[in-house]
Amino acid sequence: MRYRVILALLLSFCTFLPVAPVVAQNKPAADQDDVVKITTNLVQIDAVVTKDGKPVRDLKAEDFEIYEDGRKQTITSFAYISNIANVPTSGASAAPDKVVTGIPPEPIQRDAARRTIAIVVDDLGLSWESMTQLRRQVRKFIDDEIEPNDLVAIIRTGGEMGTLQQFTNDKRLLNRAVDQLHWNGCSRVGLSVLPRAGELANVGCGFDTLPQTFKALEFILDSMVRLPGRKSMILLTDSLPRGSAAERPESVDAVTVGTAVTNYGDRLRRITERAIRASVVIYSVDTQSLQYTGITAADSVSSQIPEREPALNRLLSVRFFMLQQRREGSLLIAEQTGGFQVTNSNDFQLDRIHEDQSGYYLLGYRPTQETFNRQFHHIKAKVKRTGMTLRTRYGFYGVSEEEAKRAQLSGRDETNLALTSPFGAQDLEFDLNSFFANGKTEGSIVRSFIYLNAENLTFSSVNDRHDTSLEIHGVIFGDNGAIVEQVKHAAVLSLRQSEYEQAMREGLRLRFDMPAKKPGAYQVRLAVRDRTSSKIGSAGQFVAVPDLNAKRTALSGVVLLPGVEGPMPITAMANPPARRFPANSDLQFAFVVYNAAIDTATRLPNLTMQTRLFRDGKNVKDAQTALDLKNQADLSRLFINGAVRLNSDLEPGNYYLQVVITDKAARDKQPPITQWVDFEIVK
Repeated sequence: MRYRVILALLLSFCTFLPVAPVVAQNKPAADQDDVVKITTNLVQIDAVVTKDGKPVRDLKAEDFEIYEDGRKQTITSFAYISNIANVPTSGASAAPDKVVTGIPPEPIQRDAARRTIAIVVDDLGLSWESMTQLRRQVRKFIDDEIEPNDLVAIIRTGGEMGTLQQFTNDKRLLNRAVDQLHWNGCSRVGLSVLPRAGELANVGCGFDTLPQTFKALEFILDSMVRLPGRKSMILLTDSLPRGSAAERPESVDAVTVGTAVTNYGDRLRRITERAIRASVVIYSVDTQSLQYTGITAADSVSSQIPEREPALNRLLSVRFFMLQQRREGSLLIAEQTGGFQVTNSNDFQLDRIHEDQSGYYLLGYRPTQETFNRQFHHIKAKVKRTGMTLRTRYGFYGVSEEEAKRAQLSGRDETNLALTSPFGAQDLEFDLNSFFANGKTEGSIVRSFIYLNAENLTFSSVNDRHDTSLEIHGVIFGDNGAIVEQVKHAAVLSLRQSEYEQAMREGLRLRFDMPAKKPGAYQVRLAVRDRTSSKIGSAGQFVAVPDLNAKRTALSGVVLLPGVEGPMPITAMANPPARRFPANSDLQFAFVVYNAAIDTATRLPNLTMQTRLFRDGKNVKDAQTALDLKNQADLSRLFINGAVRLNSDLEPGNYYLQVVITDKAARDKQPPITQWVDFEIVK
């Protein structure tokens, strides 16, 4: 009986709250932790110092000089900020054969040391040839370089963009974003980096896509301004020139560069200014890589080479000029924001860029009234020690931050801001467990169990009841940050005295469902707002929704239950998302298997289950069993339950339970399917 109740929780499709109109209440957003400051009392910029390409971290204020428009300034504030947490990487102390990759990461706290990186793939300016190499290198960067405290987003300039809420430290989500990277038929670069002699130029969609790339970069920077601290953008593109010209010769004879040039200098300066104000450093990667500009077998040359030598020489010259011209714009915005450009590299040197973001110096001085004359002011910083290189912003316009107020999220309140931020709002103690489930009539859903600390909520006494008014907002974010589903509920929870006392002891456990109309990998974010106090709590989770129409074996999410004796208490039925369990107890769990293959001999599925416990990247417990499926009511939806003993010698802390299902009856030798759920062992 106990497990049938859990099955009902997994499969039933109803929200815990009645739908009610929601009235937005606008409230000023909290100040962000800006690195670049341009105020009437302080001009502060960031600087990176390297020696032989390696960061230098031990300099003092007296080692620097800073100039505004050539006039030396007195440094009044100084600090070195590390982006690297002073903790070992998960699993670093474990033996290599004991560490398992792909374990879901811990959420990053707002004040934690971290790198925040937007990997911007300019698919509007990439050739088919470059996109293939780019996918390989970005995937390698994710697998080999990204650390648990790195916040990363992968964004396409040619795709629909949401509000960049896909910044995450979850490599599963990032690798799925790489899977979505494909050559864009509207790219201003054709199938190959260099046009082939004798072939017609690829005109893409028939219009210049460079303005669309600029617009995307501006949007990304405007969104990143709301993230705290120093951020970086890695721009991967074949072509971001300062000006546009006829750069694709149609044949071996058409090798002169057109004279009609559009100058994009003002647009590039606008991007640079946005990046400076948003504390974003831009690194550009020329994805054209190493190119051979000579004649190859792919070039169509109909006449004898000696007769065509002048034209061929011009073709080689134009190809060289084209490679240089395409990288000029991306070089400009990189150098002027304190980054650098990678050129002539087939591996893109993403590891070098990553290391460059390990830390930075903050240099500040007190400005004069002349600073705020609305003119551009050049900044130059020097390091006095020999053999060192310093990079910083090239300057700023003389407009104070008090005057240049950043636009708030148009028409959105703080709840929406909490939804779009990769950091959970902490006004309310809020924990979340979201997972995929599917019902026969309702279809696929994302089910979320919410834990709220009732002591954080505002209750009013009405007769013999205690009421609290809540808003709950749920959003499912898909590719490039686009919103694919959102649900909003408002309700007043009215508790009897005994229920109120229980809520104060154990917290409130609520359930929230959202439809998942299409298969894919998603970020699910929920925000809860106390309508009386305006306090907000928010959290997010990665959820993969399988395609059940493909008739391949799939799993729902995993529901955890504490081991209890006798009838199951009502508080245990809601899968406590706080997921805290004592050592020396049984961790009981349940999930559903969909579309399991049927063994022709037994007329039953043939599944094995492996359960594995992980702590700090190490497998601390492992068990495997064949599943008895004789008494299942529905072979297309198999209800599975089990238990893992939490031995008394397990140290308190965060753990992961991995469930691995192998379908031995599957004809196509489908690989094992896994699901993860995290929990905490407490004393």
